[in-house]
Amino acid sequence: MEFVVKSAKATTLKTDILVLPVAEGGVLDNTAQEIDNLASGALKTALERGDLTGKVGQTLLLQGLAGLKAERVLLLGTGQDAERNVRQWRKIASALLGALKNLNGRDAVLALQDVRVSDLDSYASARQVVEILADGQYVFDRFKSSKAPARNLKKVTLLGGRDEQAQLKRAAQHGKAIANGMALTRDLGNLPPNVCNPVYLAEQAQALADEYKSLKVEILDEKKLAKLGAGSFLAVAQGSEQPPRLIVLQYNGGKKDERPYALVGKGITFDTGGISLKPGLNMDEMKYDMGGAASVFGTFRAILELQLPINVVGVLACAENMPSGGATRPGDIVTSLSGQTIEILNTDAEGRLVLCDALTYSERFKPRAVIDIATLTGACIVALGSNTSGLLGNDDELLQQLLQAGNQAYDRAWQLPLFDEYQEQLDSPFADIANIGGPKAGTITAACFLSRFTKNLSWAHLDIAGTAWISGGKDKGATGRPVPLLTQYLLDRAG
Repeated sequence: MEFVVKSAKATTLKTDILVLPVAEGGVLDNTAQEIDNLASGALKTALERGDLTGKVGQTLLLQGLAGLKAERVLLLGTGQDAERNVRQWRKIASALLGALKNLNGRDAVLALQDVRVSDLDSYASARQVVEILADGQYVFDRFKSSKAPARNLKKVTLLGGRDEQAQLKRAAQHGKAIANGMALTRDLGNLPPNVCNPVYLAEQAQALADEYKSLKVEILDEKKLAKLGAGSFLAVAQGSEQPPRLIVLQYNGGKKDERPYALVGKGITFDTGGISLKPGLNMDEMKYDMGGAASVFGTFRAILELQLPINVVGVLACAENMPSGGATRPGDIVTSLSGQTIEILNTDAEGRLVLCDALTYSERFKPRAVIDIATLTGACIVALGSNTSGLLGNDDELLQQLLQAGNQAYDRAWQLPLFDEYQEQLDSPFADIANIGGPKAGTITAACFLSRFTKNLSWAHLDIAGTAWISGGKDKGATGRPVPLLTQYLLDRAG
């Protein structure tokens, strides 16, 4: 879908669908009143009949209006001016998406420039609309015999004043890049695990590098990982016939000597739990346990499209966690890349075992900050549900930057404590650390484990177990989160 920004008057544009706002109480803005005058009062007539009252998300299609260049007019309820916030605005944009999907138009013009949102400027409000409309075109039907029909809507024009053109163009560019990144993340997550394994992800990284020459990729196989001493990472993979891969992405859009920002992604392409086997119900959804790695792919896709003036490194720890005669057992002790020994009490706490070696590996790039992203703990879903990602770390400034980025992108996170008292739950009588801390505060103790490997780093941890995918039912699928949050963080760093 193409997004275009213009400063033209809505009355002069020929389009299949002209979208006009109606505030609650049937209030038309200046543009809608001009259209109504040209259409001999047809809009007011419909409103006086009560066909639409202007409540948030209401839509009404008017056809055959004389005097207009637009073939059809879509009235869009925008609620009360005083109560219109970002959440309501997203509902309005989602309603617009639903209406446009049901229409057979090839293009649409959005005359929403005079609609004000209390906590968004013109850039942010336009970007939200672009992201929702672009992401709403996503379909995953690769394995269906009957494909979804092609969408006719190919072009959306955003109207705005001359003084807003630069902001709106930037919003359209950023919004579309983020939606494209989300689409890649969703594709990788939705693929079946017999297709999307660690080697496949390595191939996708190389394909991305072939598309964007500013991306450099390095792949470390099990022999290289063993030579490095990544014993914790390899312990997770040893039960599977699928070989592990550590995928390193390097984008150098900034100055040569600038330290990069690092994104470390958990890439467990299928998680049975290993010897500590998971229950069978909904185990198919454990293909989404590579959501952290997938979100790093998506974020790189967005920043590559935008060619941000910034240096970014991605380190993706990709493996499959399977039970077999060669699998790691509860009670095994392994030596991590950092040299610390780990007693594995539960093989289903495998994400932290691959992440700790990936975090240690990231140190060699001397990053300004490191953010790891992982579908790490069911406890995070208990604590925060599926709306908000968990956030922990050792650098308050970094944590605040991520919280702010999440709020701006409406891909929010919530900070949980990382007090020293929780560290005691990871004590082991036989090794430097145990890989689980018992039933209490599971999300926090998982982050405590990772913190043992980030003492030399400015580090934050995003637990996306509740936000990376929608579970069960006809809407089951990857969400593309937290690509908006991560991309916004990097946009902020790029200035």
